[in-house]
Amino acid sequence: MPTSMPTRPNSKKIYAQLCEVIPGGVNSPVRACKDMNQTPLVASHAFADQVVDVDGHFYIDFCGSWGALIHGHAHPSILDAATKRMQLGTSFGITTEIEEKLARKVISLVPSIEKIRFVSSGTEATMSAARLARGYTGRDIIIKFIGHYHGHADFFLVKAGSGVAGLTATSSSAGIPKENVQHTLCLPFNDSKAIHEAFRNPLYEGRIAGVILEPIAGNMGVVAATQEFIQTLKHETKKHDALLIFDEVMTGFRVAKGGAQALYGVKPDLTCLAKILGGGFPAAAFGGRSEIMDCLAPLGPVYQAGTLSGNPVAMEAGLQALTMLDKPGFYEALEVKTKIITEPVKAFIAKNKINACIQEAGSMFTLFFGRTSINNMDEAMSLDKGEFVNFFQYMFANGVYLPPLQMEAWFVSIVHTTENLERTRDLILKFLHNR
Repeated sequence: MPTSMPTRPNSKKIYAQLCEVIPGGVNSPVRACKDMNQTPLVASHAFADQVVDVDGHFYIDFCGSWGALIHGHAHPSILDAATKRMQLGTSFGITTEIEEKLARKVISLVPSIEKIRFVSSGTEATMSAARLARGYTGRDIIIKFIGHYHGHADFFLVKAGSGVAGLTATSSSAGIPKENVQHTLCLPFNDSKAIHEAFRNPLYEGRIAGVILEPIAGNMGVVAATQEFIQTLKHETKKHDALLIFDEVMTGFRVAKGGAQALYGVKPDLTCLAKILGGGFPAAAFGGRSEIMDCLAPLGPVYQAGTLSGNPVAMEAGLQALTMLDKPGFYEALEVKTKIITEPVKAFIAKNKINACIQEAGSMFTLFFGRTSINNMDEAMSLDKGEFVNFFQYMFANGVYLPPLQMEAWFVSIVHTTENLERTRDLILKFLHNR
């Protein structure tokens, strides 16, 4: 096994050229590996559980297009379906039959969704769901939680998650007028008392349109809501005629076939989906009760639109991806694969009293350095960042690619081989042993 960084002249050359024409050389900030002190991975191609860079180096991939590739890279069934669909035309801007088929598939898997609207990104889904909540209730305030990332719409960039943490003192963004965030109320995660107080505060009485959260946060690392917290949200929103919005862009079809809401036994009023929904293509959606969704144009007064929404190629790929989830024992097998890594590492950490922890949900997990548990963003911000940089570089040098931020989830796919999972496990254990 290599013990030092592989030479990557092509990666360095291409990344330098990218930086000349694209800010930071990337089209999404985290890809730049900004704090990892190295040239980011420049991908050439990928297959199954591995990605290959432009220098020909192979990496076991636990980023998986940030959770979208539950079936791994370039799955033959998805490629075949998408290719056949492309031969009929790649985009029409006109309604197609495949949209109805994917819509019915999602509705069959997620009981809280009676009607659905497709969009092209998770940001569009959450932004539209918030607008719909405001339009349906006639109210203006949206409650979100510190450390939860709901895309880059202006009013959501208030104390958001990993990708924006550290950009400014408030973990937000320049270029957003104060007026754009004045109706966003940001509260601490897993704090039921804060929820009770918000709904009883005279300043907000009758003004809260909805509460949005990642039920299992993946943008401060894997940090799950407590059952008590979820029940509090459900009770308070129902009592005060506000909407409960689950951002399941990451957890939808990932932690369970019905998403995190299936694990908690709670039906939100609206759900946002992306990632796995598109089968590796840009697709997202938001959906919920019919009476709420029918407030959308052309039936109602809440406007939302998109030229590429419901793109037939993405719909076909998504339908194939969701259909393959029906294979008996799929999620059980995925969890077995994940625990090849997580269980031995947890045991080693406990036995050796290391100041670290693994937190997991289904086939997503995070290895944290510097704390023995993480329950909210304040705790996540106290992690050992230097140790993670050392860990990331060590794993990268040994052919394992993981998200280049400690406050992100790793993702296991159904095609990760036992050999590659055990190799990854052994590398982690070796790092912890030598730290």
